Amino acid sequence: MNTPLCQSHDHWTRRTLVRGASIAGVSWLTPLGDLLAVEAKEAPSGKPARSVILLWLGGAASQLDTFDPHPTTKIGGGVKTIPTAIKGVEFASGLEQTASVMQDVSLIRSMVSKEGDHERAFYNIKTGYRPDPTLIHPSIGAIVCHELPAAKIEIPTHVSILPNQWPARGGFFGAQFDAFQMYDPKFPVPDVKARVDDKRMERRLESLNVVERAFAQGRASDIDQTKTLHQISMQRARSMMTSEQLNAFNVSDVPAVELAAYGDTPFGRSCLAAVRLIQAGVRCVEVTLNGWDTHANNFEGQATQVKILDAAYASLIRDLKRLSLLDSTIVICGGEFGRTPKINNVGGRDHWPHAFSMLVAGGGFAGGRVIGATDPEGVKKEPEKPVFVEDLHATVQDLLGIDYSKEVMTPIGRPMALSKGEVVEALKV
Repeated sequence: MNTPLCQSHDHWTRRTLVRGASIAGVSWLTPLGDLLAVEAKEAPSGKPARSVILLWLGGAASQLDTFDPHPTTKIGGGVKTIPTAIKGVEFASGLEQTASVMQDVSLIRSMVSKEGDHERAFYNIKTGYRPDPTLIHPSIGAIVCHELPAAKIEIPTHVSILPNQWPARGGFFGAQFDAFQMYDPKFPVPDVKARVDDKRMERRLESLNVVERAFAQGRASDIDQTKTLHQISMQRARSMMTSEQLNAFNVSDVPAVELAAYGDTPFGRSCLAAVRLIQAGVRCVEVTLNGWDTHANNFEGQATQVKILDAAYASLIRDLKRLSLLDSTIVICGGEFGRTPKINNVGGRDHWPHAFSMLVAGGGFAGGRVIGATDPEGVKKEPEKPVFVEDLHATVQDLLGIDYSKEVMTPIGRPMALSKGEVVEALKV
């Protein structure tokens, strides 16, 4: 069982956070006990965020059919629009619930990437770096877990729900920072229940200890065999298997009305689970909604995915706010790039990394703002006020209290900055 968890470190970032006690249980009706409820309510405003939720629109949503419509233009494709909570800003129809929460969300309409291939672009959007054959960069979730003080919980603190073929990785920080992967939270987390009774399990563990002691014999005396990564991983796996905090992954006890608000789809249930995991103390949760790669039949395909996204996204924002967690939780929603202004001969839109949209909210991001604009005629590639992928990464890390310019040494002795971008001050409160 792969159970990567955040590690503690000898160094501290500018932000110091101590969570004093473990969490006894998880219930949607009684959110994570009084400890976290009090902690969330008492978290002073203006303090750095402490967790991140990433909603990946896998395949790349069309900005022109979602967050940046250009009705009555040649490139608009006949899109119908609706008003949002931001005066003068419109969305494509179908995003009514998302439009209603935009007072708590900022919209970037000028995201720019240099990668137009799905795999390379996903790498870029998740790490803030373009692919490099000499090393693997850590994803934003791995950076959060590496740089912030270890959360005092027994479940993984970097989680990927409904991952696609390019999951979040620890990169040069090590596999222990890879995201723990799971699928539809309608079903139990796999491989966390012993397949034998307790007594037999204990006998197996004792047999394993015999093997461990035999391995330690004759090894260098200056190496502490009790602190190998293997034994640490085993201990954490056992703690997770017996932890009541596993309930945070489970949405089966959520009232039907609460579940329906998210849409009761795999993605909706996963967004609900993301809220529960953030309540439990998880540092980073990513949820993937695939199906946006509409090279053909763009308008039907986008409309189908918009319906799934709308209820889930709006409910996630509302619940984080209701639980006093939005101020301490950054929420990012977007794809690996956008889609072309030109409609191809099979009614589709192709890859367009030159100017696309992303939503950012919580954790120090301002609400009700729009950054950038795209050409309504689809002629100019360059948007107004471009925001590059690395700039978004630098801004997120800055809001988390992480020194994004800090250089860390890779295993091959190469210094590498956490981010090479610059903070977008216009997005901050």
